[in-house]
Amino acid sequence: MSAMRGLTVFIADIRNCRVRELEEKRINKEMANIRSKFKGKKKKGIHWIYIYIYIYIDNLKNIYIFFLETNLNGYQKKKYVCKLLYMYILGWEIDFGHLEAVNLISSQKYSEKQIGYLAVTLLFHENSDLVRLVVNSTKKDLDDMNEINNCLALHAIANIGGREMAESLAPDVHRLLISPTSKSFVKKKAALTLLRLFRKHPDVMPVTDWADRIISIMDDYDLGVALSVTTLVLAFAQSYPLEYAGCYEKAVNRLKRILVDRDYSLDYIYYKVPTPWLQVKCLRLLQYYPPPEDTKLRSDISELLQIIMANSQDAPKNVQHSNAQNAVLFEAINLAIHLDSNSTICAQAAQLLGRFISSKETNVRYLGLETMAHLAACVDSLEPIKRHQETIMMSLRDKDISVRRRGLDLLYSMCDMSNAKVVVSELLRYLQVADYAMREEMVLKIAILAEKFATAYSWYVDIILQLISTAGEQVGEEVWYRVVQIVTNNEELQEYAAKTVLNYLGSPQYNETMVKVGGYILGEFGHLIANYPGCSPIEQFQAIHAKFNLCSLNTRALLLTSYVKFVNLFPEIKGQVLAVFNQYRYVLDSELQQRACEYLTVSTMPTDDMLQTICEEMPPFPERESTLLLKLNQKIGDTEDKRVWFIGGKEANLERQEGLKRMASLRMNSTESTPSQSSPKQATTPTVSTPTAPVQQQQQPQSQLAVDLLAFDDLTLGNNTTTSTPTTTTTTTTNIPQPVTPSLPPPQNVPLAQGYELGYNRSLYTSEGVLYEDTQIQVSIKSEYHGSHGRLAVYITNKSMASFENVRFHATSSHPETLSIQLTGDSPKQIQSAGGQGCQLLQVECHDTFNDTPSFYMERHGADILHLKLPIVLTKFQEPITTMDGASFFKRWNQIGGAPRENQVIITCQVPIQLDNVRNLLQGFKFGLLIGVDPNPNNFVGAGVIDMGASGGKVGALLRLEPNLEQNMYRLTVRTPSETVSEQLRILLERPLTFGA
Repeated sequence: MSAMRGLTVFIADIRNCRVRELEEKRINKEMANIRSKFKGKKKKGIHWIYIYIYIYIDNLKNIYIFFLETNLNGYQKKKYVCKLLYMYILGWEIDFGHLEAVNLISSQKYSEKQIGYLAVTLLFHENSDLVRLVVNSTKKDLDDMNEINNCLALHAIANIGGREMAESLAPDVHRLLISPTSKSFVKKKAALTLLRLFRKHPDVMPVTDWADRIISIMDDYDLGVALSVTTLVLAFAQSYPLEYAGCYEKAVNRLKRILVDRDYSLDYIYYKVPTPWLQVKCLRLLQYYPPPEDTKLRSDISELLQIIMANSQDAPKNVQHSNAQNAVLFEAINLAIHLDSNSTICAQAAQLLGRFISSKETNVRYLGLETMAHLAACVDSLEPIKRHQETIMMSLRDKDISVRRRGLDLLYSMCDMSNAKVVVSELLRYLQVADYAMREEMVLKIAILAEKFATAYSWYVDIILQLISTAGEQVGEEVWYRVVQIVTNNEELQEYAAKTVLNYLGSPQYNETMVKVGGYILGEFGHLIANYPGCSPIEQFQAIHAKFNLCSLNTRALLLTSYVKFVNLFPEIKGQVLAVFNQYRYVLDSELQQRACEYLTVSTMPTDDMLQTICEEMPPFPERESTLLLKLNQKIGDTEDKRVWFIGGKEANLERQEGLKRMASLRMNSTESTPSQSSPKQATTPTVSTPTAPVQQQQQPQSQLAVDLLAFDDLTLGNNTTTSTPTTTTTTTTNIPQPVTPSLPPPQNVPLAQGYELGYNRSLYTSEGVLYEDTQIQVSIKSEYHGSHGRLAVYITNKSMASFENVRFHATSSHPETLSIQLTGDSPKQIQSAGGQGCQLLQVECHDTFNDTPSFYMERHGADILHLKLPIVLTKFQEPITTMDGASFFKRWNQIGGAPRENQVIITCQVPIQLDNVRNLLQGFKFGLLIGVDPNPNNFVGAGVIDMGASGGKVGALLRLEPNLEQNMYRLTVRTPSETVSEQLRILLERPLTFGA
């Protein structure tokens, strides 16, 4: 770049501009020059054109744009693009030159390719339409044997990080990571690129398929690669802990090699601490899994923690040494708390933490408070922490707000019955001077603690009303809702609450939340204090109404409801209240006006029966979980890494502890299920199939009632005009092979395989083909249908180098009463590696209209589950009609009529319409195309009969498709006797007609 003299002169000119006007003038001049160079003479005088060529590779549309180059050489393009980038960095808008930057990426020279990638990462964003132009060049550089080109491509992917890049290039990045020929610096960049893509688009990457290969790289001899891969595994394990459970032992072994064997390079010693980043990552990774059952593993972890605790006793030489040492130490303490909060190591840690929270260094105080909050959330006894209660309270007044937040979390976690009053009182005092950024969270925590540890109702009411009075607008709706619930549900509390809230309303200070609480409580329970001095009905009404005009519209509406309850409770103040109702009959707000009119009408009725019925005392609220806790958890939120514990004491972490126990049991079951599934005794266990004949006999009366009112029986083919009798139906069913009953129930909550839609959508209108394919497996399908029955053969091809063991299949239908599916034949238990193939047969039967396709599961190795959708839709059970003339077609077309049995849609095609492809598509959906029926030869007219068995009957389907070649649009019209079937057929046809077959 230093050799580009024109660029150097341009930068010097910009720096010499004294005012913005001169800079703008120089920028505009240079832009005009660059634009003229890019649009200059073309070779052979041909104008600048773009030719779009659509190339289909595995049905993925890649757009290549070739353009005729100008006379500029690579050096000149690089120079002009650099000038554009400099302008862009200065803040000027660049609206041209993007394609020249893309062109530089394809250059064979490193300097030009580097500038091209730099321009792409700066000028493009993940949603840019031009990103697709870069994908193929980037893929080519990923496949290149030149490591420098690999790194440039990885940088671009990580910086742009769009969904399209993730879908297209993630497998290539993964290949670079696991390749034994990749250099260490390429592996590091590949791991971090995958991490970036996973954080942005976790749903498009098959990370579960990569688990074993990625985990194995954690043992890499290069500590930089090990650190990058451990960071990647740390992210994957948080979302897929079972699939990445093998990382646990790898992390322990790596820590053992660093701390015990001292197996590390001198390049990774940071101020006498060996590779502290890798130690912290491994210690954090272990916290996402339950404590191991293996005694050897537990012993190794205990030894490692003792070594880290011993190393922390060394006096730090400088700040950097202290930071590295403390980072490892605090993560080790967190792991010790996670494994056993009552161990001797945790007892030692509690003493250390007491010293850390009094440290002069802000970072050490912060980490000490956070780690002590973790200890308080897990330990059985809080006494070691309560010894430092005064120091912790002092942290609320620390000069750093982050330390104040951690002090608040610790006080919240360490609060119990013995110190609740002290802690809550301190928090209320601090609330008056607290930062506004902390007040809402503090209000929630004080309200939760007051409710949780209240020893007397009066104390709870005093604390909450004082909280509302102090915090004011920072009190959320959840707080006063909860107060009302508790007061309503406790009779002993109602009188005291009414008297106390009236005292607060008597003060000149305005607080809208207090007005809401007072309006509700006095409206419900004001009669309990009406005989006390200063609490007469008129005084209650005046205390509330004095704040009425200051309130928002919603609060005024609530107070009007309180007033109508006053009319019912205190007839002596009826006149004053009716005056308010009469005044608000004419306000502009419709809610206030309606309430005032209705309340006035009810209050002035001849009898009070209606009023008393409406104003009955509110019944107790049902017991429910406090919404304050839910709100607090939303306020806390998660950071980049998921929390391994929750703020709020041991009770708040019970659910997580149960989750870890469930994970441990699942891991135990997955390891124990492998030998049991392959045992000969289980393999020879006979399976029981449920007979279907009785069910069909019960359905016979329904089939007799399913009369075709529009004589659509005439639409059937010549050899199929006879209707099946119940006897033949039963015979047909018994001739079908006996279904295979799976030994275990089908999997639950398994997400669909990423990218399954491609093969699924194609298979909707074909009888055989590839249903799904990835780097390890190919799933193909072959099907045949006769009437309402169908048979499918699913072929599983192993593409990996390892055999598939303990293979099991499941097929389920969400509505078996409309579509039943069963496995038949013998299921393969093992599929050999490198091209081995297995086949699973399935039998389906259509009973009625359905709109959800069945699911197919393949389980291998006892845990890895592939979930696909089978392409079984209504048109699969359709017989095409090709022998109908125009008169018969339009007769039946008119008999059906328009909506709702007609379903019509206008479709804008995303690809050029090709009539031959459309014809093949309609025939693939089993519509018989009628030639010569429509006067326009470009229009398509089709007919068919859908067989839905004895219960659903046969439904005739008519179709008209009218292409508009000039506008590249269709008008699709489907008519059937059933509006549900018409809608389903329209939905099935709309997508392939929009995006092309």
